[in-house]
Amino acid sequence: MDMTENLRPSGAHSTDQDPASYPYDGTAHDGTAYATAAGGYPPPPPYAPATGRRKVKRTVALLAAVAIAAGVIGGGTATLVGQLNGQNSAATGSGGAVNGTTVSQSSKGTVAGVAEAVSPAIVEIGAASSAGKSTGSGVVITGDGEIVTNNHVVSGAQQIQVTLSTGRTYTADVVGTDPGKDLALIKLRDASGLKTATLGDSSKVEVGEQVVAIGSPEGLTGTVTSGIVSALDRDVTVAKDDSGSSGQGQEQGGQEWPFEFGGQQFNGDTGEETTTYKALQTDASLNPGNSGGALINMDGEIIGINSAMYAPSSAAAGSGSSAGSVGLGFAIPVNTLKADLDALRAGNGS
Repeated sequence: MDMTENLRPSGAHSTDQDPASYPYDGTAHDGTAYATAAGGYPPPPPYAPATGRRKVKRTVALLAAVAIAAGVIGGGTATLVGQLNGQNSAATGSGGAVNGTTVSQSSKGTVAGVAEAVSPAIVEIGAASSAGKSTGSGVVITGDGEIVTNNHVVSGAQQIQVTLSTGRTYTADVVGTDPGKDLALIKLRDASGLKTATLGDSSKVEVGEQVVAIGSPEGLTGTVTSGIVSALDRDVTVAKDDSGSSGQGQEQGGQEWPFEFGGQQFNGDTGEETTTYKALQTDASLNPGNSGGALINMDGEIIGINSAMYAPSSAAAGSGSSAGSVGLGFAIPVNTLKADLDALRAGNGS
């Protein structure tokens, strides 16, 4: 058999696309005339131009995928969704309220992260009275300048000057004091937009958890130390001085605020009028001037107001000046402060 012979039956389409086998008359199915291409082939059917519908479908599909992913990786995808929709992802304020400081996720659990977040809300307090000058610390709790400190830091003060972490200074007035809890609330004059601290929950504090203390020991503003919570509910007794004249309760120069613990007196005589409160014990280094500063957990929340520390006397230390911290410090639990805050704002304590 001749292998080149065309065995295709009569009338079948040839492979060389014989024009005769396409008897088109140049008329479309809808009756519209078109120009036939060479060889009688019709042009490609006229397709409608692409509309935005397909793009919309693609965007919807993508957003749906993002929404599903959001359930796995959290709220971070909300920003991406906003960008895809052309929305502004900037957060809006809630009526001008000032939020407390928080530790960034990447720095959580580190002393450096806590210090960076909370230090702007810790201030140095200089109090002057007829008895002399003293230095303490305080915690900013509102953007317009409400500051919590110890009563013994400002007791009897005739003038109070507060220095922020930025170095800016303000004059402050006493709003309310509670000698029974060794707490005081002062307020800066003409302040606004200040960094504020977040008050935590001292009922959740556990022995052994890491803490950070920030204050102005010996006038060294913004000093950061760290340690652990050594014990809970320690009975600490301090002098109850609210005479408003002597200034006896302040930390005068290098003299520490006297207190009683375990049946013994430390740092001098507490006097006849005393008050006892339950305190958090910490081995974070505290020195004169730390009083009224913050004891902070590793989430950057205030869990206590530093109030008392023990340092061996100069005689015991065998030197001409008082020794430093030996890891025996106490802080007023923040829940005590929160329960007393309304009374302090009203001009007195509970």
